[in-house]
Amino acid sequence: MMGRFLPILLLALAVGPSTLAPASERVMLTGSSTVAPLALEIGKRFERLHPESRFEVQTGGSTRGVLDASSGMADIGMASRALKATEQDLTAHTIALDGIGIIVHQSNPVGELSREQIVAVFTGEIRNWQALGGPDRHITVVNKAEGRSTLELFLQHFGLRNSQIRAQVVIGDNQQGIKTVAGNPGAIGYVSIGAAESEQERGVAIRRLPLDGVPASVARVRDGSYPLARPLNLITRGDIPPRLKGFIDYARSAAVSDLVEGLYFVPLRP
Repeated sequence: MMGRFLPILLLALAVGPSTLAPASERVMLTGSSTVAPLALEIGKRFERLHPESRFEVQTGGSTRGVLDASSGMADIGMASRALKATEQDLTAHTIALDGIGIIVHQSNPVGELSREQIVAVFTGEIRNWQALGGPDRHITVVNKAEGRSTLELFLQHFGLRNSQIRAQVVIGDNQQGIKTVAGNPGAIGYVSIGAAESEQERGVAIRRLPLDGVPASVARVRDGSYPLARPLNLITRGDIPPRLKGFIDYARSAAVSDLVEGLYFVPLRP
């Protein structure tokens, strides 16, 4: 199944045998599509400081990142969630924080949904925006695919099982979710707040809904008031070799805070 996930983010791979970095200096990261852009940018900067290093970043979801780190298929996994009790043979290295927010089309006049209304929408009990004070328009539920930590955290927060979700569209990464909602005035979905805030500021036709009365914003994730936040982690297994430890320490340092904030995530507190 994992073989179906093709690399979509490649970072500074040398093409000639004379310039190819030694295998000991090449690092493979796989997993969360939320963590991947940040890991990519940190890797670029790390390479400038350590020209002998080369990184390859592949997505495929947090589950892939955890499994690949555990099996050795990747040097470092990426997961936009905490480790589970069954994954305690691994180590999570948090590099930033993010939130999960509900998004609708920019033209949708509905300003806020209660917890009960969100559950009713995603389970198919409410199927028209008119029942929520909006226009007479069918609701298109956009759900995340299995293996995505965003899905797991959404279900956990709302006390749902994936089998209860009545989705018309199932997507993989954040950009797919944002593009789908931006292209459908009746759509509703949930994505990384960092990604949504960034795209909304770029003029993409989405709008973030508050959750439990708290605005879905990076600022509210930062001050701890947003109710659905998560760590963005690099995942390793066993003793960390020096070539990986240096990168992980750098990724957790204040030296990359500007990169974290530039992608609308929340840096670690000093």
